[in-house]
Amino acid sequence: MATRITILGAGFAGLELSTQLSEALGDAVQVTLIDKGDAFVFGFSKLDVMFGHAEASAVRLPYARFAKPGVRLLRETVTAIDPVTRRVTTDVGVHEADHLVVAMGADYDIAATPGLADEHEFYSVPGATRLRDVLPAFRRGHALVGVCGAPYKCPPAPSECVLMLHDYLTRAGVRGECDISLVLPLSSPVPPSPETSRALIAAFEERGIRFLPNRRIAEVDAARRVATLDDGSEMAYDLFLGVPRHRAPAVVEAAGLVENGWVTVDPRTLQTRFPGVYACGDIANTGTPKAGVFAEGAAGAVASALIAQIRGEGEGQLYGGRGTCYIEFGAGRIGRVEVDFFSGPKPTGTYYEPSMELRADKQHFGSSRRARWFGF
Repeated sequence: MATRITILGAGFAGLELSTQLSEALGDAVQVTLIDKGDAFVFGFSKLDVMFGHAEASAVRLPYARFAKPGVRLLRETVTAIDPVTRRVTTDVGVHEADHLVVAMGADYDIAATPGLADEHEFYSVPGATRLRDVLPAFRRGHALVGVCGAPYKCPPAPSECVLMLHDYLTRAGVRGECDISLVLPLSSPVPPSPETSRALIAAFEERGIRFLPNRRIAEVDAARRVATLDDGSEMAYDLFLGVPRHRAPAVVEAAGLVENGWVTVDPRTLQTRFPGVYACGDIANTGTPKAGVFAEGAAGAVASALIAQIRGEGEGQLYGGRGTCYIEFGAGRIGRVEVDFFSGPKPTGTYYEPSMELRADKQHFGSSRRARWFGF
């Protein structure tokens, strides 16, 4: 009987893991990939939607296009997980597995920040789409980009948002009538790379963007148009663009997999405390950022381990904790930072200055994965 592998979540981790298993083992393994959605969206595409660079329909990559030997992708909602027996219950049925991989990502906890439900967030496609329709009416006043808690997906994204907002308002001819502020619960925009952080802070200063580090949005009062920070201070705004607090999906927490907010794993093997159960991507507490490229790398380590076990060839490769992030600096220029979390005594980051040429690199990052996972 073929080895049964169930993967929960078809994001970066789930798509890459199932692809590698298919490439290495084909029909010799039975991979079941489960996701409640019907399409994949790159995280960076949400900013493109918000600022009118792309339509929401154009950035959706339908799961119907994902076809790999030995893999079946099911659109089902997970309702229960038993990590001891590796049994998964969905709204459709029950799935038994020899190996279970939890890669369901992070959910947005809107309710954790009082008043946020009455304001705008830009970390989901619906939220970005709503803001696309709101932005043209913003002609004067204070735009506040605020993060409600850490950790959160794609740490550079709020910095990209304020720089792209500056460009948007400049093109509209109203930048001089508007103020922009960024509230961030981190010490710097990209803590592992001081050079990248200095470049972003310099870009904020050049554009007149106010940056408040080590602060988070604790409450939002849409009626008064006032945000309360975690130190009790208040900031008035005319337009609020929020990043919600993140949390592990409730079904994963109910399964007893969550400790201190996230699934505890061995950061190099991605194994949980339950035999045969792994977790990777945004849901796992690996010590690396919650970003697609790191989820992809972790999935590669899990794939290596599973392939080695099934073939009887040892332990597989460890997760390297390395990743490359592309950062929108505005004016069409893109910077790059290569971060390494595990090679040395502390994380390091190598910074590449923004250029028009790096846009081609970012586009290749997206197009190569579209081709690999979806065939176009």
